[in-house]
Amino acid sequence: MNTLHRLAVLFVAWCAMAATAQTVYRCEAQGKVGYSHEPCVGAKPVDTTPTQGLDKSSGKSRKGADVRRAETDKMFGEAIRPITGMDQKQRDTLHRRFKLPHAAKLECAVLDSRLTGQEFAERNAAPQSLKAAQQELFESRKRYRELSC
Repeated sequence: MNTLHRLAVLFVAWCAMAATAQTVYRCEAQGKVGYSHEPCVGAKPVDTTPTQGLDKSSGKSRKGADVRRAETDKMFGEAIRPITGMDQKQRDTLHRRFKLPHAAKLECAVLDSRLTGQEFAERNAAPQSLKAAQQELFESRKRYRELSC
């Protein structure tokens, strides 16, 4: 991987962190690779989960306010998990969709299961049906993004 490519990947990851954990897609078109928060046909999601930083290498905690807040939220989520039955990912989804209209929340729930099935179908598609599977997945991802799911 050349230096320019590494810088592009780091920039995309940084943009993804700044955009509050939006999904980033790796798209290939005419032999060129690009990264975008917009889905494309045949896109591959890229894991842009930020690291939690360095802690106590010098004997002092050097975590930023955002990391401390995330850790507190995680501990709170684990404490109420027996009551809610939700893990961290489910709570994040609930929080993200809280202000959406009811119809959008319902459509997001449908898209959640549809996307899982379509991603599986794309991975296991025969060469002759791959384009159709990728197109269906693209349409669902596009709608998911439009709704702010």
